[in-house]
Parts: sequence; structure tokens; C-alpha cells
Amino acid sequence: MDLELTGKVAVITGGGEGIGRAAAERIAAEGGNVVIVGRRAALVEATAEAINAKGAGTVLPFACDITEEGAAERIVGAALARFGRVDILVNNAGTSLAKPFEQTTRQEWMSDFDVKVWAALDLIRAVIPQMRTLGGGRIINVTAIAGRTPRAGSLPTSTARASGIAVTKALSRDLAPDNILVNTVCIGFIKSGQHERRYHRQGLAAEGAALDALYAEDAQKRDIPLGRVGEAAEAGDVIAFLASARASYLTGVAINIDGGTSPVV
Repeated sequence: MDLELTGKVAVITGGGEGIGRAAAERIAAEGGNVVIVGRRAALVEATAEAINAKGAGTVLPFACDITEEGAAERIVGAALARFGRVDILVNNAGTSLAKPFEQTTRQEWMSDFDVKVWAALDLIRAVIPQMRTLGGGRIINVTAIAGRTPRAGSLPTSTARASGIAVTKALSRDLAPDNILVNTVCIGFIKSGQHERRYHRQGLAAEGAALDALYAEDAQKRDIPLGRVGEAAEAGDVIAFLASARASYLTGVAINIDGGTSPVV
């Protein structure tokens, strides 16, 4: 299937690893150009180098903290300076901060919303004028199934993700006349660097077969119907599809990528 992404330009936050990297790899493989954004310069540079070595589309690393004032304008400016356009925005940055309500602090709530809501909104504002000039675009917000069906001990992440889902639906209506399609993917348990770092913090082995065993154990604990943890590439493929011409009649949609975990569609 030709996704018609050749020559398109995507900005992907949290693009150095996990789902963001997988989406960048797929879009670049389809001939698209990508700006990957992350706080760790060495990581985004290494990721860009690895993807660029495969040929096809070009990946530009951009290291910054997206919550800083003016970050959105700098990111979009870098994309325009290098590639001359922005067709796709993937708001993927953010880690899981989940604990019982009485254990959360005001600072934790503010920090979580800064990354997952306010920074995403700043980037959306920054790309809308460019997308209007081009006659359309794609905005894909990476949220989580916790935003639809929150569990105990899921704050503040579940609330921030619920905000992202609501923003998606509202913006899909606001931007439809401009042919700017806005969708979200609600992520379940997907293999990622943050989970591997969690295993290390817990003092657990996290390499090779031992890592696979930990993921398998977690899949069983979470009662994932498909019986396994998702691969980042599986989420990256769905994101690339939503960014493509093949998804031209989809907007305001929330797609669960969770192996059947969520009790709601």
C-alpha cells in the first residue's frame, strides 16, 4: 500500500526512542522527512543517524525541552528552514506518572500537564498556519487508554491523557474546514525505553531473554487479551497510516493500540 508520504514533512516529539522513533522510521521508510524532537541530544542524534543510514527520507534531530517558552516556534522554524513545510505533527512526548491521588503533588500535576497538554497545544498552534497554507495536514496526538478508562492509582497521567483525547475531538471539528485532520492513538502497554528504565530502577535484570521474560510477566499481570506486550513498531505503523493519504476521511478518531485491553471501543 502506497501511503503517499514521499516528500511530506513530519514533526515528532519524543522521537528518540520507543513509539516516536518507530513512527519516524516508518514515515522515513515511506519517503517522508522527519524532525525528531527530544530532550537528550545524544539520543535524538543517534536515532537520526541510524534512520538516515537506511536511506529514503531524511531525519533531522532537534534537541530541546518542549515545555520551554518559544520551543514550539523554534521546532517548527527548524523544520521549515530545513524542509520548507510541515504536513504532519505527532505529539508523542511524555512518560507515565501514575500514583494514588493523595500521593500526588501540585508540582507533579503541573509538570505532567506542561508536557502532555500545554506543550502539545503550543505545537498545534505553531503548525496550523503552515498546514492551512498547504491546504491541509495531519495532527496525531499520542494518548493512552487510561484517558478513556482510568484505573485506581493512575493520576495525574489519566487526567492529562483524557484532556488530550478531548482536545483531539474538539480540534477535529474546529480544523475540519481547513482539511487538517486530528486523531489520537490511545496506547496500552507497549515496549519502550521508559519501561526498561523502570525495570532497572526496580533492580531487575533488563537485557535479552531476561527483558523478554519481564515483559511477558507484565502482560500476564495486566491481563492483555492478546497475551503479549505491544511492539513500538506496531504503534508506529498506525501513526504512519493516520498521517497518510489512506486516512483522508478519518478525523476525530481515537484508536486503541492495546492488544484488546481497554473495555471500551
